[in-house]
Amino acid sequence: MNRKRFWNWKEPDEKEPRTLYLNGTIAEESWFEDDVTPELFREELYADEGDIVVWINSPGGDVIAGAQIYNMLLDYPGHVTIKIDGIAASAASVIAMAGDLLFMSPVSMMMIHNPMTVAIGDHVEMEKAIDMLASFKDSIINAYEKKTGLSRDELSLLMDAETWMDVGKAMELGFCDSVLQTASDYVYNESKPTMLFSRKAVTNSLLIKVKESHAVSANELVSRLDTIKNQWR
Repeated sequence: MNRKRFWNWKEPDEKEPRTLYLNGTIAEESWFEDDVTPELFREELYADEGDIVVWINSPGGDVIAGAQIYNMLLDYPGHVTIKIDGIAASAASVIAMAGDLLFMSPVSMMMIHNPMTVAIGDHVEMEKAIDMLASFKDSIINAYEKKTGLSRDELSLLMDAETWMDVGKAMELGFCDSVLQTASDYVYNESKPTMLFSRKAVTNSLLIKVKESHAVSANELVSRLDTIKNQWR
């Protein structure tokens, strides 16, 4: 099964550790029930040893992919440094929480918000979808809570408000440890141009996928919830 890659490795040299770039949409094609893409990511992560640097420039994407990548990085035995040079929004902000240290560029942004989906069915199906989204939110808060030390109620309110943070605000709230300050903090990033989050764009994307797949049942959404619950620790 071929999937569009959203990650790229730069092998270490004398000056730089292993470097991972996460660019663009995280799993543009959902890897739910896809055993190939997650395993490929894991194999490449563990293909070598030592500390790694992860550069993030992503508007977010698939919450299940974000959960699995978060757990893989969290479990990695080496030191993981996260550097946000563009944007880390939505699922990408969750991945960023896996770093032992998290740095943001003076001009980068982080955004957290409530999970969203599209579901089709009667009122029972809609109630299942609402419950599913609430549980997804609780799971995501686990990652934010571990990093920031903020209360779950505080984090819930920040997600409700769709909170955008520059480096100063992110440091104030505990999402970021420090700012990238010197030229040596930056390395050449073969990234795509920064992609800003747009609620309209995300909604349109979801609607297109629903049309292509004809429907997403609440039962399937609940199944996805069970998958992500098994991923969070």
